[in-house]
Amino acid sequence: MTNSKLVKNAAGRMVPTEVNGKKQVPFQGVGKYRPEGKKYAPKIATCADYPDDGDKRVADLKDALVKSGLKDGMVISTHHHFRNGDLIANQIFDIAKELGVKDLVWVPSASFPCHQHLIQYLEDGTIHHIEGSMNGPLGRFTSRGNMKGTGILRSHGGRYQAIQDGDVVIDIAVIAAPTADAFGNATGDRGDAACGLLGFALGDSQYADKVVVVTDNIVPFPCIPWQIQGNYVDYVVEVEKVGIPEKIISGTTNITKSPDRLLLAEMSAQFCDEAGIIKDGFSFQAGAGGTALSIGIYFSEMLKERGMKARFARGGSNKYLVKMLEDGLTDFILDGQTFDLEGVRSMRENLNHVNTSPFTSYNYHGKGNFASMIDVVILGATEVDVNFNANVVTHSDGYLLHGIGGWQNCLASKCVILPIPLFRDRIPVIVDEVTTLCGPGELIDVIVTERGIAINPRRTDLIEKLKGSKLPIKTIEELKDEAEKICGKPEKAKFKDNVIAVIKWVDGTIIDSVFEVDEG
Repeated sequence: MTNSKLVKNAAGRMVPTEVNGKKQVPFQGVGKYRPEGKKYAPKIATCADYPDDGDKRVADLKDALVKSGLKDGMVISTHHHFRNGDLIANQIFDIAKELGVKDLVWVPSASFPCHQHLIQYLEDGTIHHIEGSMNGPLGRFTSRGNMKGTGILRSHGGRYQAIQDGDVVIDIAVIAAPTADAFGNATGDRGDAACGLLGFALGDSQYADKVVVVTDNIVPFPCIPWQIQGNYVDYVVEVEKVGIPEKIISGTTNITKSPDRLLLAEMSAQFCDEAGIIKDGFSFQAGAGGTALSIGIYFSEMLKERGMKARFARGGSNKYLVKMLEDGLTDFILDGQTFDLEGVRSMRENLNHVNTSPFTSYNYHGKGNFASMIDVVILGATEVDVNFNANVVTHSDGYLLHGIGGWQNCLASKCVILPIPLFRDRIPVIVDEVTTLCGPGELIDVIVTERGIAINPRRTDLIEKLKGSKLPIKTIEELKDEAEKICGKPEKAKFKDNVIAVIKWVDGTIIDSVFEVDEG
C-alpha cells in the first residue's frame, strides 16, 4: 500500500489526502463541509438493447458477469441483507478468479464471517481492496497490512452518499433477491429465502453501470411489491439458493440474556423516562446490539402502562418491535434492515411496517433525513473517551473487527445514548482517547454503564432534568477512574506508520485513519 502525506483534520487526527489514487477531503467539523456539483449519473440506456418481452434472464451468474463486461480494476458491489447467510458475494469472486480478472474493488454494504472465503482473493490480487466493513477475519487480515489497497469504511448513509455523489462509481452491482420477475423487479419480503427489505441495494441499482439480480424465486411479471425496479436491471439470474434467511440473526441481533447488560437496558430506559423523552408520540431507534434491542422491551412496558404509543420506531426490525406494532404501541416501524424472521413476516403482512433505505433515512447529502427527527437512539460502542468521542470499528488492540453500519448516521438524533459495560475482558471501555474516532463527542449525549451514568456537559438540559434522580449520575472522568481502579490503566496498542484503512464521516470527509497493528 502507498499513502499520501498525512494532515491533521479538524478532529486532530492524522489522515491521508489521497487514498487509492483518489484525492480526499479531511474532516472539517460537524456540519462544516458543503458538497459542490451535481449527483453522479450512470450512462444513458436504451430499450432497444433489451428484450421486448421483458425477459432479461441469462444462463447463470458467470454469463451475467461476462455480459456485464467484467474486467480488471472494476468496482463490484453487493448488499448484506442476508447477513451471515449470504451465498452470492463469494461466488462472484470465485468466477472472477476463474476468468483471471484482477484488482477488483469490492464495495459491500457490510461483510460477515461467511466472507472469510475472500481472503484468498485479497492475497492473490483478485480483489485489490474493500470499501465497506471489514469484520472479523477480514478485519484482522487488513489490520496486519495484508490488503493490497487501502480500505475505506463508511456508514450506511455514507455509502449511499458516496454512490450518489460519484465518490464510488460501481461498474457491476449484484443484488441477491429472494423474489424477482424476469424483468428484474425484485423484493426481499417473500419467497423461501425472504430476508425482509433490500434497501441497502437501492443506490447500487440506481447508479451502477450494470445491475444483475440473482434470485431463487422467479414469479410472473409483475413482482409486487418491487423494492428494486426492473428498469434499473440489466440481467436476471436464477440460482438454486440465493441465501440462508435463518442466518440474518447473528450474535449482535439477539436480545441480551446477560444480567449486567439487562441492567444497562433498564437504566437507559429509566433515564429516558426521567429526562421526559418517553411520551405519547415519541420516536426511537435501537441499534443492532443485544443491550440496545432489550431497551425496546422496557419502552413497551412503559407505554402500555400509561396508555401511550410511539409515533414510529426506526428499525432494524425484530420480533420485539413487531410485537409493539401489532399491540398498538407504535404507529409505524420504519425499517432499514430486518433482524429476524418475525420482522420479515411483519413487513409482508403489516402495511405500517415500511421498508426504507439509506437514501430516506441516513443520506447526509439529501434534503433532510429521518435520523435527525428521532427523539432518542440507543447505540453501542467499543470505546468512549473522556471527551465523549466514540469508536465502533476497532477495540483497544487496534484490530478492525466491526463495521460502522448506521451508527454514525444515528448520531443526528435528538438524544444519543450509549449503554456500554465499564470494562470488557478486564479492559476499560472508557479511555483517555479512543483508538479510532468514529463519532465526535459533541454528538454523543449520555454514557450508561452498570456503575454509573455520565451526561455530556454540553447537555445542560439533561443534567438539569436528572437533578435529584436516584440513578447514579457521575462524570465521565469518575467512570474512567473507577474502571482503572478495578482493571488498571490499559496499555495503548502499538502501530506502524502504514495507513491500512480510513474512516469516512457521514459527509464523505475522512475523520480518522486506521494504522497497521505492530505485532512485534
